[in-house]
Amino acid sequence: MPKAPAPHPSTRLQQKLTNEDKPWLKDQGKGRSRLSWWLTFLCLLIGVGVAGVICWRGYSSQFLIPDSKLCLLMEDNFDSGDLNTDNWGYEIELGGFGNGEFQMTTKDNVFVRDGNLYIHPTLTSESIDGGYDAIFDGGEWDLGDDCTTNNKTACTVKANKDRGKVVNPVMSGRINTKGKVEMAYGRIEVVAKLPKGDWLWPAIWMLPADANDTYGDWPVSGEIDIMEARGNSEEYGAQGRNYVRSSLNYGPLESVINKMYGWYSTKHGTLADGFHTYAVEWDSQFMRFYTDTRLNAMLELRTRNEQESFWTRGDFPETAQNGSAQVVVTNPYEDSWPNAPFDKPFYLIIDVAAGGTSGWFPDNVGDKPWYDGSLSAMYDFAYSQDTWSATWPDSEEERAFRIDSVKMYEMCS
Repeated sequence: MPKAPAPHPSTRLQQKLTNEDKPWLKDQGKGRSRLSWWLTFLCLLIGVGVAGVICWRGYSSQFLIPDSKLCLLMEDNFDSGDLNTDNWGYEIELGGFGNGEFQMTTKDNVFVRDGNLYIHPTLTSESIDGGYDAIFDGGEWDLGDDCTTNNKTACTVKANKDRGKVVNPVMSGRINTKGKVEMAYGRIEVVAKLPKGDWLWPAIWMLPADANDTYGDWPVSGEIDIMEARGNSEEYGAQGRNYVRSSLNYGPLESVINKMYGWYSTKHGTLADGFHTYAVEWDSQFMRFYTDTRLNAMLELRTRNEQESFWTRGDFPETAQNGSAQVVVTNPYEDSWPNAPFDKPFYLIIDVAAGGTSGWFPDNVGDKPWYDGSLSAMYDFAYSQDTWSATWPDSEEERAFRIDSVKMYEMCS
């Protein structure tokens, strides 16, 4: 195509415009433009600086124990076919373990199969002479020489209908590493699959190892709950099996306890649908509980000084009721590290409870068939057996608390 001709000069202008006639060419506002540019640049610099400080604080606040400082204390993959008694011992009794639990614990409800430890709850009515009716009247159970508690009243039971006394309606299991594997500071990892079934209470937790080297009886010397859960479905109103919780429990008196806790939940399915890793790691300056990865931390805190100590966090009263007397609340950890009472060796416990009167299953939630404060709590639970046992899977793989592995690492000397 031929090139278009240049436009002709305007015939409306009597003469060519000068610079005076072109104000947009003047230097007006140039100073403000420069100021605006520099202010924008300065804000960007400030933003980068603030982001850097936030990132550094996030990085520097991460408290970790390097793997190079951890030594394997115990590893159990449950491949031998039997429970390794070098690592584990049984707890066998029917006294409720301080929580008013409704199960008895036995050796038969703990077994190893296909590389998993099973803690499998069953119905006592399936094992007792006389069946379900014997639970309420005439039936009896004697744990015999297997009973591990010094409280002999927690070794035998006989049902008495007139007194509302029932045989524990559930049989389950509880094992621990007491006197075998104990540790203070390090990391514990338990790979496990939660059980399914209403009012089942699986737990992985720790208690002080040496009664002669603690701050006093429970709760003074503390309790470490790595993982606790409920076997109820996702619809349960007080966190069912789609939730797991970690907590720390301690205090100067049984009537003055501080409980610190956090939880993790899954939005799809439940934590009983597969295996997950439940872990705790701690040293003299921090504690962290998590599920699968540290990104799923349930509870983490630092204990570097007196302000961050467990005693200060407890915010305990100056006086409290201890039995029938009003007493002064004193600090039992005053001469110890800020992380007391969690600076002593602890041993590991794994169990499955059923029900209980400690408040773990709140009253009036999820058609709970008993009240914690009732003298007939276990009776009422047993009486509703047809309802809650219908939610327990027939499959041992689904009903049992299955443990794939346990690893305990201590700080290298």
